Amino acid sequence: MGLLDRGIEIKTPDQIDGMRRAGLVVGQTLELLRDSVRAGISTGELDAIAEDNIRSSGATPSFLGYHGFPGSICASVNDEVVHGIPGDRVLADGDVISIDCGAIVAGWHGDAAITVAVGAVPPEVTELMRVTEEAMWRGIAAAHLGGRVTDISHAVERHVRGAGRYGILEDYTGHGIGSEMHQPPNVPNFGRPGKGPKLVEGLALAVEPMVTLGTKETTLLEDDWTVVTDDGSWAAHVEHTFTLTPQGTWVLTALDGGEAALSALGVPFGGR
Repeated sequence: MGLLDRGIEIKTPDQIDGMRRAGLVVGQTLELLRDSVRAGISTGELDAIAEDNIRSSGATPSFLGYHGFPGSICASVNDEVVHGIPGDRVLADGDVISIDCGAIVAGWHGDAAITVAVGAVPPEVTELMRVTEEAMWRGIAAAHLGGRVTDISHAVERHVRGAGRYGILEDYTGHGIGSEMHQPPNVPNFGRPGKGPKLVEGLALAVEPMVTLGTKETTLLEDDWTVVTDDGSWAAHVEHTFTLTPQGTWVLTALDGGEAALSALGVPFGGR
């Protein structure tokens, strides 16, 4: 380990298995929330659904109480990019909501996010959601043992830039994850490849592109959590937690371990 690797947590296979258990709770909760999103439901109601499912699965919500955060999910609507506080806001047809969710099982964390359309949304919003999710998978697919963190960053940026004139947030990044939700290293969504800490077995990372239809510039609202675009453009945010094994890549928060999406990109599946 070099200077750039300071503070990075390397897990044993058993500890990664613990993260998989947490990741499955997150993945199942997000699928439940995806099915629950509709016009007329409030973000607070979605939060209650998430907390109930996490706790009934034998897990603890990662977000609730984290630096004082009051919800079990982040619920960010339209021009809110990340960290939206769930509450009284009622979703309407044509909205888009990004839902970020975390869970802890026996001390190990899982963290993932989805962006969901509420009814019919404009074609450019559908395309934004597609590009953002594809960029996440391209980033994960670029990771391999012996590579570097910014191999992921470069793949995310290349895919987004190649798809159109989108904004990529630079002040908010993916991150290491394990016995804490946020750990070194940061995983930016832009940059040159071949930089940063080495990708080794036992390292777990959360990859989370945050992409807008306009500017990359954002403002933190007075609640000290919600991040909105400066120009009011809408945003998408997706995230998965993954690790690398000698066999390949394992997406710990995907219900199938990421096997289908990875196979489509020609990446060996490393789950067990």
